[in-house]
Amino acid sequence: MNLDERLEALTQTVEITAGMHRENEKRLGAVMDTMNRMGRIMEAHDIILDQHNERIEKLENPGE
Repeated sequence: MNLDERLEALTQTVEITAGMHRENEKRLGAVMDTMNRMGRIMEAHDIILDQHNERIEKLENPGE
């Protein structure tokens, strides 16, 4: 393998690695978006649960 062939092989390796890196960044972005959506859903559920608990307490203790 001469120098030109080695440089070509190295160039291809770098291009493949860069492509893999870009794909991983896209996947990470998708995971982060999903986690953010899940966080918002959890916050909404917490609010709903708190409201349900308040209603139950009022029903169980009407004079307080």
